[in-house]
Amino acid sequence: MIRISTFVLLVLWTCQCTGQPPRPTVESPSGAATVPSKVLMGADQLDKILPLTKGKNVALVVNHTSLVNNQTHLADTLISLGVTIRKIFAPEHGFRGMAANGEHVKDGVDTKTGLPIVSLYGANRKPTTAQVADVDVIIFDIQDVGARFYTYISTMHYMMESCAENNKQLIVLDRPNPHGGYFDGPILQPAFKSFVGMHAIPIVHGLTVAELAQMINGEGWLAGGKKCELKIVKVHGWKHHDEYVLPVKPSPNLPNQQSIKLYPSVCLLEQTVISIGRGTEFPFQVLGNPLLKSYAFQFTPINMPGVAVNPPHENKLCYGLDLRQASVPTDKIDLQYIFEMYKAYPEKDKFFIGMFDKIMGNDVFKKQLKDGLTEAQIRDSWKDGLAQYEKMRAKYLLYP
Repeated sequence: MIRISTFVLLVLWTCQCTGQPPRPTVESPSGAATVPSKVLMGADQLDKILPLTKGKNVALVVNHTSLVNNQTHLADTLISLGVTIRKIFAPEHGFRGMAANGEHVKDGVDTKTGLPIVSLYGANRKPTTAQVADVDVIIFDIQDVGARFYTYISTMHYMMESCAENNKQLIVLDRPNPHGGYFDGPILQPAFKSFVGMHAIPIVHGLTVAELAQMINGEGWLAGGKKCELKIVKVHGWKHHDEYVLPVKPSPNLPNQQSIKLYPSVCLLEQTVISIGRGTEFPFQVLGNPLLKSYAFQFTPINMPGVAVNPPHENKLCYGLDLRQASVPTDKIDLQYIFEMYKAYPEKDKFFIGMFDKIMGNDVFKKQLKDGLTEAQIRDSWKDGLAQYEKMRAKYLLYP
């Protein structure tokens, strides 16, 4: 239970903001620092969070990005202020962000805090009634990257569903979308719903997690049309078109701003025969395949525990494109890479593999590429869906 006056709280919060080393700034490729001190994450605003948790049993849906002032973990901060934390729910990559993509996360105990960790990327992805029975409120605080197939938002969806079914409140501590306010790509079709795409939104959705949570509620996307009791702590000092460079890599294979900017475009090749650089020091920044020998650039993926386990084309020399210094559009998905790789690959009938249609959200794009449609023709097929989405999105925006 919290026994702390508002005055003491403000003193503690002020000390945390000013008595610690200054918030680290991360430089963009141009060299301009783009994490201004005036921007406060939801997690930084303890004066708004603590009254919501006073006298309550709390669970956290958090990972390594859940920092207060970019310095201390939210779990450690809240415990130090007397909040009763009962457990931690861990998404893909785990509580400490050390699991590779697709690697199951196990239940366990956090060695630092002694808190039980319940995996939401293992035996179950939706918290059971028993798992939320001993808590009153759940706090969600994870940095998203603004792409439909980034699974942290699927974890949020299932947590909202569990909260709705078990009469629990979900508090979302918001963070900026590093892709700002643009949205692009085909709208996901219901037949292709999966954990890498749960909502009728484009590939780049142009929302923060809190805005998306409002949309999930408002559009009746939870099972049975239920509504989650939602409380949001907004970002202060940020607008959708402000550039925001993440101070912490959001997952093991997004190590820098270039990889994050390329992610929505390059991830389209994840379910093809093309390596996207997993198993290298520059994932999502290179493209290649052992058969593309006409390209001069070379790289060799290797096994990297906790980052890339048994990556595609492991220990094989790949030839292709180096995108580490490539200019990346800030208003659309860049389709040139999938066009070029498909054209260059000699065995077209083997190009697409696995879950490609689920990544795209439809089975149309693959046919369009095979039939030789131009980028303009493909984009034209997205227009109506994006126009409808724009109207829907406007209802849930929290930031200009």
